[in-house]
Amino acid sequence: LKFLSLPDTWMKEFFLAHIYTELQLIEEALQKYQSLIDAGFSKSTYIISQIAVAYHNIRDIDKALSIFNELRKQDPYRIENMDTFSNLLYVRSMKPELSYLAHNLCEIDKYRVETCCVIGNYYSLRSQHEKAALYFQRALKLNPRYLGAWTLMGHEYMEMKNTSAAIQAYRHAIEVNKRDYRAWYGLGQTYEILKMPFYCLYYYRRAHQLRPNDSRMLVALGECYEKLNQLVEAKKCYWRAYAVGDVEKMALVKLAKLHEQLNESEQAAQCYIKYIQDIYSCGEIVEHLEVSTAFRYLAQYYFKCKLWDEASACAQKCCAFNDTREEGKALLRQILQLRNQGETSSTDIAAPFFLPASLSANNTPTRRVSPLNLSSVTP
Repeated sequence: LKFLSLPDTWMKEFFLAHIYTELQLIEEALQKYQSLIDAGFSKSTYIISQIAVAYHNIRDIDKALSIFNELRKQDPYRIENMDTFSNLLYVRSMKPELSYLAHNLCEIDKYRVETCCVIGNYYSLRSQHEKAALYFQRALKLNPRYLGAWTLMGHEYMEMKNTSAAIQAYRHAIEVNKRDYRAWYGLGQTYEILKMPFYCLYYYRRAHQLRPNDSRMLVALGECYEKLNQLVEAKKCYWRAYAVGDVEKMALVKLAKLHEQLNESEQAAQCYIKYIQDIYSCGEIVEHLEVSTAFRYLAQYYFKCKLWDEASACAQKCCAFNDTREEGKALLRQILQLRNQGETSSTDIAAPFFLPASLSANNTPTRRVSPLNLSSVTP
């Protein structure tokens, strides 16, 4: 891009913004689009749709959905980028909205690739995977180089447990665009199901190179390294996934379990504490199975350290979850018994209630970082 000799016109800005979006340089793309809006293109539905796509690419689903909804009000007959809108509705399981969109686009033009993909997503959300695959095939008959349909068809074949067809679909997607991280990630998942960790490691690394800030790629890489018993690399991946902003809130748990496996109890306790703080600070309904696991580990850890108050507090939290209730009650009885016997709380061992500076939230990098450099054997 730097070496391209382009005339200095407003069309150059459109081109650069589009390419920045393709290359996942979302901040730069949004700046370009904002400057175009300020220059007089404020009513351009193309720019609005591209901004929505940019937010979709950085997984800001709420923002992308609100922009797409606004776009639909401005131009209800627009079909371009509606497949991306349907992907967002699918992720949020918004069945009525996706159904309305599918019917609406079908009335406007049922022979468009975007319409076929929206209908495919609708059937996929209803778990009618054969019908969904059929509509993605229809989209590909209309345009064999339509990237989204190849990737989505691969997902459907994965749901139908047809791994060979899924691999073929993902490979077609890569032929169309080698920079499509979803196809590489899909291939990694397929080979993971086939229990071929070296292969899935290769594909996950390719996906990570394309999306260095996506925690899902890093968590998948970490799981692969765990299976290959390369625990140091796995720890790096989980820590990096947390550092770039863990979408699924699972990196710290996996890191804690690795420390637990390596008998690094203090580090495991720190990770569990930070995980609990993150879950509660999000204001989410705490239905995570791993929250109970974290409280159980911390209760046992503090109990071993003879820190009765902390152990008792964690054991009481365990009682709120079905799977750890009995263990929590048993631990509370043991603590009460030891206290009645005159066993005093230990003051020699420092409880890791406060995380060291290296694990504090202030040190979490929020800027874009380069892909993690991990040496590994590739097939």
